[in-house]
Amino acid sequence: MKILLATVTASVIATAALAADPVPADLRATALDIFKPLPSTYPAVSDNPITPEKIDLGKALFFDPRLSASGVFSCNSCHNLATGGDDNLETSIGHGWQKGPRNSPTALNAVFNEAQFWDGRAEDLKAQAKGPIQAGVEMANTPNQVVATLKSMPKYVEWFTAAFPGEADPVTFDNMAKAIEAFEATLITPAAFDAYLNGDEGAMTVEQKEGLALFIDKGCASCHSGINLGGNGYYPFGLIEKPGAEVLPENDKGRFAVTATADDSYVFRAAPLRNVTLTAPYFHSGKVWNLKQAVAIMGTSQLGEDLADADVDRIVAFLGTLEGRMPDVVYPVLPAETDDTPLPSGEIK
Repeated sequence: MKILLATVTASVIATAALAADPVPADLRATALDIFKPLPSTYPAVSDNPITPEKIDLGKALFFDPRLSASGVFSCNSCHNLATGGDDNLETSIGHGWQKGPRNSPTALNAVFNEAQFWDGRAEDLKAQAKGPIQAGVEMANTPNQVVATLKSMPKYVEWFTAAFPGEADPVTFDNMAKAIEAFEATLITPAAFDAYLNGDEGAMTVEQKEGLALFIDKGCASCHSGINLGGNGYYPFGLIEKPGAEVLPENDKGRFAVTATADDSYVFRAAPLRNVTLTAPYFHSGKVWNLKQAVAIMGTSQLGEDLADADVDRIVAFLGTLEGRMPDVVYPVLPAETDDTPLPSGEIK
């Protein structure tokens, strides 16, 4: 009788354990201490009031390949809004079909990053917009040539005047960058994770919640935190175990090129993880095409742990909740060139 009772008791306990929710009861509260949901509207940006006219102008400029010297490459070429806000290439292709040194980060939700580029060399989206246009390996243009191109088209002059009212000469390189920043500030993708943080427990499955719990418990959230789950800090790639050269090229020392500080060798801005399921390949080198593999590499290199395959699956399931609803962007009709528009050139200088 005692044996039977013990067997029944053990069975009841086991059944209760299986029925119990494997997700911590305070998971959402813990998550709210670490992450933040996206706002319901686009955020304000410093020194650049956002207006509908500025957004419309910025959208036209974002898609206009004539900002490049060759007339071939636009912002959208490397930050394609149809493919997750990046170009889905190992490293981007630019002027004269040159191959760039790093993987293209997504433009989606980039307004929430504390700095732009993998090494954080641009303080905001205004500064970021100017960089690729002038980079010889990307758009290979000059500020003067860009302004001359824009001023040659009366419709652009009209749009700049509406976007920057009261300015005697509104068509400037700085205003071009401000308009692009205003448009990019609208590229926000609310996701299931935001619904969960805002109180909708049904927005995530049990597996996804288990993945979130692991993401926090294993230490992933130490670097990938905040509203963008990253984009807000600088960390060595290989904090515990440095990856091989096939993932971490030895000739790219990251933030060291910005600060010239030895401690910043192989230090990079933590990648923002929103829409990460859409933005393969991964890391600044673009060498890893599989998200499970990327998570496993982060386990060994940053956490010093060989993550169990089942745990990787759960974390990847959680990352799927960061894939958001894309903004509706209608491809703009751009102003036509005139006889005064500078001719394109593919010359590599």
